[in-house]
Amino acid sequence: MGTVARAQDATAPAADESQLGDIVVTAERRSENLQKVPLSVGVVAGDKLRDFQSGGDDILALSGRVPGLYAETTTGRIFPRFYIRGLGNIDFYLGASQPVSIIQDDVVLEHVVLKSNPVFDMSQVEVLRGPQGSLFGRNTTAGIIKFDSIKPNLTTYEGRASASYGSYNTVTFDGGVGGPLIQDKLAFRVSALYQHRDDWVDNVYVGPSADGTVSPKKDAMGGYNERDVRVQLLATPNEQTSILLSGHARSYDGTSTIFHRAAIKKGSNDVSNEPRTVIALDEGRNNPQAYDTYGSSLKATYDFGPVTLTSITAYETTSGYSRGDTDGGAAANFPVKGVANGFGQSQGQIRDLDQWTQEVRLSSNGDSGLKYQFGGMYFDSRDTTDFYQRAYFLTTAAGNPNNWVRLHNINTSWALFGQLSYEILPNLTLTGGGRITRDTKSTRLLKTADSAAGVSSYRGRRYVRLSDSKPSWDASALYEVSPDFSLYARVAKGFRGPTIQGRSAVFNSDFTTADSETILSWEAGFKSQISNTLRFNASAFTYTVKDIQLNGNDSNGNGVLFNADKAKAYGMEAELDWAPIENLSISAGLSLLHSEIKDKRVYAQVCALNGVVVCTVGNPTITVPVFGQPAVFAQIDGEPLPNAPEYNLNLTARYDIPLGNGGKVFAATDWNMQGKTSFVLYDTKEFTSKNSFEGGLKIGYAAPDNAYEFAVFARNITNEKNLKGVIENYMAAVFNDPRVIGVSLSGKF
Repeated sequence: MGTVARAQDATAPAADESQLGDIVVTAERRSENLQKVPLSVGVVAGDKLRDFQSGGDDILALSGRVPGLYAETTTGRIFPRFYIRGLGNIDFYLGASQPVSIIQDDVVLEHVVLKSNPVFDMSQVEVLRGPQGSLFGRNTTAGIIKFDSIKPNLTTYEGRASASYGSYNTVTFDGGVGGPLIQDKLAFRVSALYQHRDDWVDNVYVGPSADGTVSPKKDAMGGYNERDVRVQLLATPNEQTSILLSGHARSYDGTSTIFHRAAIKKGSNDVSNEPRTVIALDEGRNNPQAYDTYGSSLKATYDFGPVTLTSITAYETTSGYSRGDTDGGAAANFPVKGVANGFGQSQGQIRDLDQWTQEVRLSSNGDSGLKYQFGGMYFDSRDTTDFYQRAYFLTTAAGNPNNWVRLHNINTSWALFGQLSYEILPNLTLTGGGRITRDTKSTRLLKTADSAAGVSSYRGRRYVRLSDSKPSWDASALYEVSPDFSLYARVAKGFRGPTIQGRSAVFNSDFTTADSETILSWEAGFKSQISNTLRFNASAFTYTVKDIQLNGNDSNGNGVLFNADKAKAYGMEAELDWAPIENLSISAGLSLLHSEIKDKRVYAQVCALNGVVVCTVGNPTITVPVFGQPAVFAQIDGEPLPNAPEYNLNLTARYDIPLGNGGKVFAATDWNMQGKTSFVLYDTKEFTSKNSFEGGLKIGYAAPDNAYEFAVFARNITNEKNLKGVIENYMAAVFNDPRVIGVSLSGKF
C-alpha cells in the first residue's frame, strides 16, 4: 500500500530494522531512489503483496493498496479492469481497450486476458500515476502498473517460498529458487504459483433450461485452480553483455463472475439480505471458465561505456473461454409485464491470441548531470474470438442456439520515444520526454449470428479499420531543497488510440466505435524523509480528457462505445511510512478524487427491460425507440466517472515483540476503506457503494534473521459483503469474497 516498505522491503536493508530503508524504483527505466523521481509513484513490496494474496486473491488484491489505484472484474479472474485516478474502462468486451497498461518484467501486456497473468515470486510492484508514454510500452492515458519478478542471482544460491491454507480449502503456494550454474556467468531461477479453492456456492435451481433439465447442486461454483511456472536464465558472457531469457506457462480453470439477480432492491444499494453462498442459475452450466497462456521474452543489453543498448523481444499466446448466466437467475422467476424475460447465458472464447512486442532502447550511463534515453517499439496483437449469447425474448423460452459470432481482431502499433534529463542548476533537474505513436485496430466479422430460420439478419458492417497518429510528451522539474526534502511538478499529454466494439454483432447490431482520446495532466508534490523513521510524500493533480471513450449498455445489456466531449478531474494522494517507536511500523495512504463528465449532448441507456425502468434514475431522461421498443436514456453531463472512488484510505500496522533467541512474535493488520463509487455512467440510488471496507489480520512468529515465519491470518476478517459491480437491467449484484481464515508458513535461504 502506498510506499509500503520498511528496511526489510528495500533493495538494500538498513542495519536497524526500526529505521526506514531506501526504496529503489525503475519508474524512469533506471534504478533510482523513489524520493528523487519527479513523478507520482506508489510501491508495494513483494512480501506485502503476498500477504494480501494469502487468502487466495489474484492480481485484484492491489485494489486500494496504492492511493489512486482501483481494480475490479465482472468476468472472473481472467479479466481484471484497472483504474488510476478514476480513469479506466468498464467494458467487458474481450477486445476492450484500457487506459491502464500492465508491464510484467519489461513486457507490455495489452489484451485484457493477458493482463490477468498471475504475479508471483515478485520483487516489487510500482504504480506510475498519470499519462505514461515517453518510456514504457504502449501509450497510456491513465498510468502503468509495473511488476518486477525476482531475478536470477549470479553469485549465490537462494530461494524463498510461502504457503497458506484456509477456509473453503483455499491453498496458495508462491515460491522461487535459483542461483549460479557457472559462477558470475550463468544463473537460473525457477518460480511457481499454485492456488486452489473448492467450490462453495450452491446452485439451487431445479427445472427446465435451454441446456436441458437442471438439478440443484451443492458447492456448484466459486472455486478455481491456478497453476503457473516461470523459468529465467541469465547469462553475462562478459562485463559488457547481459542476456535474460524468460519463459512462463499458465493453466487456469475456475468460475466466472457470479451475478445475483434482484439482489439490489429499487431505491437502495443495500445488499445485506442477499446470501453470498446460494444462487439459482438456470443457464451457464455453473459459470465455468478456463485459460492456458504461454509466453517468453529475451532481454539483451550491451554496455558500450557511455551508453547501453537494450533490446526486449517478447511473445505471448493464450486461448480459453468464459461462460456465465449473465442475467443472474432463472428468467421464469423474474417476469417483466407478466412474461418471463432475460438473457440465459453468454460465452466468450478466444480461439487463439498472439501478441508480439519488440523494443530497442539506447540509454546514457553514469551519474553526470545529463541523462538521456531514446528508442522505438513495435506491438502486434491478433486474435480470433467467438461470442455466444442465448437469449430469452418475451415468450421465446428456447432461445437461439446459433446466436454466436466469430471476430478477428488485429491491433498494431509503433512508436518512437525519447527522454532527456539535465541538472541545469545545483539541485534543480529538468526532464522532458516525447513520443510519436501510430495505433491501428481492425475487426472483421467472420461469422454472423443466425436467425431462428438459420439465415443471418445482420445488416451492419463486417469490417472496420481505425487508425490514428498523435504525439505525447511530458515535462517535469525536481528541486532538492535539502537531501531529505524535494519538490516536483509535472505536466504530461497522453493519447489512447481509437477503439472498436465488435461484440454487438451477437445481437445483429452494427459495430460501435470510439475515436482517439487525449489527456492533459498537471501534478505537483513533495517527497520528504523527515527522519530515519518518518517518510511522507504527497501530490496534487488535475487533468482533462478530451473525446473521452466511454462504455454504456444497450437494451440487450450489451456494451456500446461512444465519445463524450471531455472529462475533468482533480484530486490528491498522500503516503506515509512511520516507525514511531521501536518495533512498531505504520504505513498509510489516502487518495481524494473529484471527476466529472462534461457533455450536455451525451446520453447513456439506463436500467430497463422492455421499456420498464427498474432502478431510480436521478438524471434528466428521454425515451426513444430502439429496434421498435421504447428505450430510456439519461443525460450524464456532470456525472462522475464510473469506478472512480471519491476517496480511498488504506492503513497497515505491525508490532514486533523481540525474543531472547533473536526471533520475534508479531501482529500485523491492514485495512482499506473506499468512498462513494458509482458503477454506471448515470446517477442512481442503487448502483453505488459508499464507505465499504475490508480488513486483514496476521499473528505469528518470525525466526532469527527472518529465516522462516509461521502465522495465522484472516482476510476480510469482519466478513463484509461489499458491492463490487452490477448488471443494471437485472438489478444483479457482484460481491467481494467472503472471510478466509487460515495458517501460513514462509521461509527463505
